[in-house]
Amino acid sequence: MNILVLAGGLSPERDVSLSSGSLIANALASRGDAVLLADLYTGCDIPEGADPLSLFSSDVRYKAAVPESAPDLEALRAEYESVNRGSLFGRNILKLCHAADRVFIALHGACGENGQLQAALDMHGISYTGSGYLGAALAMDKDIAKRIAAADGIPTALSLKITRDTEPETILSEVGLPCVIKPCAGGSSVGVSIVRCEQELSAALDTAFAYEDSLLAERFVAGREFSLGVLDCKGLPRDVTPDMSLCTREGDLLALPAIEIIPRCGFYDYRNKYQSGLTEEITPADLTPEQSRRIQRLALTAHRSLRLGGYSRSDFILDEVTGDFVWLEANTLPGMTPTSLLPQEAAAAGISYGSLCETIVSGER
Repeated sequence: MNILVLAGGLSPERDVSLSSGSLIANALASRGDAVLLADLYTGCDIPEGADPLSLFSSDVRYKAAVPESAPDLEALRAEYESVNRGSLFGRNILKLCHAADRVFIALHGACGENGQLQAALDMHGISYTGSGYLGAALAMDKDIAKRIAAADGIPTALSLKITRDTEPETILSEVGLPCVIKPCAGGSSVGVSIVRCEQELSAALDTAFAYEDSLLAERFVAGREFSLGVLDCKGLPRDVTPDMSLCTREGDLLALPAIEIIPRCGFYDYRNKYQSGLTEEITPADLTPEQSRRIQRLALTAHRSLRLGGYSRSDFILDEVTGDFVWLEANTLPGMTPTSLLPQEAAAAGISYGSLCETIVSGER
């Protein structure tokens, strides 16, 4: 199969995406697929008169590490504006998408996760991995996603959507302290702050507004942090048998074992997520059988409620007051870096990294 792995893009998470895309491309190539890794925004050169498929190969070895800080998007935009002319598609990207048998979307944030890219590919009749445009759009907007989840009985934290016109006093009176301030459609904890006193609120708002004009103020929930992936297992290789003592299956959806996340310092921010050794991650998480079934069923419900496809990963806090899981958000394109959570969960269930990538490529939306 000829597979185009799309990564990068014009997003604060582009470096994470390039790392994910590199690993995905390498894994698929090692299994015999002809692969090309391309940056959605910077594009790719095709020699004059060459067949685009000549750029695809099973003999590749890509490499991309995740720096400690988010990328300088303004510098990147300035560098490529004369070429892209306002488009988020770099040179030759659509031509390569048409040439491929399937596009593996390895983007994070911005147009990669908010449904724009999926809608554009649909309009061109291009086959791709993961959720469709509607599911991606619903999950990306944290305010809308939480409303849908709550309507389907999934516990969520009290929250308030805020804009630049929202008065700080409104946040304090309606959400209270401590609270979490985050971009409404961001990811990888970019622009996220925990506000524990009134004096910290202004700086937290400035940090988040640097990325988006719509934010979410969410009541802080103290407790252990978990993440759990859901995988459409129709594309699972025949020689792979998940450990069902750790998983829950409903139809074609497989809930993987939960992973517990314990940052060694601070909270699970951008640096702690992607720099090796800064966070302890335990999978399968130390939960009772009843707790494991509960969090898996909540993740499955969220996946269906938000109309997701292919795979997703939901994040939770085990509320130390109520003893129940509080759903935070669903990720439609979970990270696939060396320190990412979904590959660790799959491995615990007996699904190797290569098998995970193959399942995602072969599955339906």
